[in-house]
Amino acid sequence: MDVLVNPTESSLLRFTTAGSVDDGKSTLIGRLLYDSKSIFEDQLLAVEESSKRRGDEHVNLALLTDGLRAEREQGITIDVAYRYFATPKRKFIIADTPGHIQYTRNMVTGASTADLAIVLVDARHGVVEQTKRHAFLASLLRIDQIVLAINKMDLMNFSEEVYNKIVADFNEFRKSLENPVQVTVIPMSALNGDNVVDRSVNTPWYHGKTLLEHLETVQVHVGEIQGEARFPVQWVIRPQSDEYHDFRGFAGRLASGSFKVGDEVIAYPAGMTTRITSIHTADGSKEEAIPMLSYSLTLADEIDISRGDMITKSNQPPQQGHHIDAMICWFSEKKLKAKSRYHVRHTTRDVRASVTDLLYKIDISTMERVQDSKEFGLNDIGCIRLRCATPLFFDPYVNNRTTGSFVLIDEQTNNTVAAGMIIRAVGDETTPSTDEFAI
Repeated sequence: MDVLVNPTESSLLRFTTAGSVDDGKSTLIGRLLYDSKSIFEDQLLAVEESSKRRGDEHVNLALLTDGLRAEREQGITIDVAYRYFATPKRKFIIADTPGHIQYTRNMVTGASTADLAIVLVDARHGVVEQTKRHAFLASLLRIDQIVLAINKMDLMNFSEEVYNKIVADFNEFRKSLENPVQVTVIPMSALNGDNVVDRSVNTPWYHGKTLLEHLETVQVHVGEIQGEARFPVQWVIRPQSDEYHDFRGFAGRLASGSFKVGDEVIAYPAGMTTRITSIHTADGSKEEAIPMLSYSLTLADEIDISRGDMITKSNQPPQQGHHIDAMICWFSEKKLKAKSRYHVRHTTRDVRASVTDLLYKIDISTMERVQDSKEFGLNDIGCIRLRCATPLFFDPYVNNRTTGSFVLIDEQTNNTVAAGMIIRAVGDETTPSTDEFAI
């Protein structure tokens, strides 16, 4: 049975592009923007002039997204470029991510909030290591919608045999993914526009949707709407005015589920039960709060609640624990070693933590777990165990991408050094002492 998705949220699709270097990611986005008439005339003129100066034989639509000078000179994307466009059916936010192995962290950054990933494959080369790496990362990040865009089909004479071979190879690789993904395969030529916005006459054997048709109709945000109610508190609103003298509102963004006025709720870590008396937005009061939008809640009882706390329905408690196992992607050139200490930023909560164990790393080429790793290097992906000074209130990432994710912050530099996805809480026989995390 189809799940009804709130029209406000289903009208926005966040998606990311991924693939190897020179697979045509930026050209594909440029073609989407151009053929959907989502660029201004002066932008097109600027791209045409840049293409002439570079000596390109055609208008290089990749220049619409390759905004950095270094990218234009090298013809590659080295940063996450965000672009926005809309059609009558939907609004889109695109994260164009780099293809180099050393920029895996950029791909993770761009994909962390995406609902869908477009993984490009060069029809000449087929499924390569970076295809597997990015598909694995998309699966790890719980992006359950993947478009396998088999690009540059014009260079292979739009061969159905080539298409079928790539599909078979990718399907064989999919069997090794731990998290299930829905894959839609589209043969295309981003350079010429085949099956990007308009259906191509060069692929009479392909009967599926064009890329834009798929993006306009794919169903997203189902998990957030069906999930258990989670409201991380970001701010306590206490107006200093006579009109709202006794007002105390708890502001934040509803991560999943829904709340209605009168619902019985529990605030963590206080663990006290109360009920919602009103729900406020910038546009006025509401009877119901829906996911991914911001609200201010008022409660019937005076409970000590502050930033970093979480409000849930009384019959939907989150998991909690000082000790957690989590998958991470390491972002820093400084190695991660056991016993290192960091700040964990989880929803709106900030706690000190130490890495007690490096459990294993993932070998992307073979998808095998490498045990007994002594350190993690730049772009390494694997499982660690954290010991937090105060408990986290969370859901496993597989169930909730918002309350199951976190970042690690270096205490000395304040740099973000890792993105993490919580797997589970582990035995909490002892509560860490404050001295353990003292500077």
